[in-house]
Amino acid sequence: MWHRKEGDNLILTLHVQPGSKKTEIAGLHGDALKIRLAAPPVEGRANSKLLAYLAEKFEVPVRSVTLKQGETSRRKVVSIYGSGISAESLLDTNT
Repeated sequence: MWHRKEGDNLILTLHVQPGSKKTEIAGLHGDALKIRLAAPPVEGRANSKLLAYLAEKFEVPVRSVTLKQGETSRRKVVSIYGSGISAESLLDTNT
C-alpha cells in the first residue's frame, strides 16, 4: 500500500521522476505513487518542488510536509500533517 495514516500524519511512499515536462501524478508504480516533477534533480530542487506540490494537493502549508526518507533517491517517503484530503483522491485527478 502506498499510503497509511499514523495519527494526524499521512505517510506516502512515492516514486519520483524529476526532469519531466510538467509536474503531475502518473498513477501507481508498484507499491508507490508515481509523481513526475518539472524540476531538475540537482541541489535539492526536485525535493523542494515535490514538497510544495504535495502541500498544494493536500491543502496544507509546506511546513506540514516532511521528507522522511529518500533525499537522494527516486523512492521517497513523505509525511503530511493535518490534511483532510484523502490519499486516494490523488488518483482521481491527473493535475
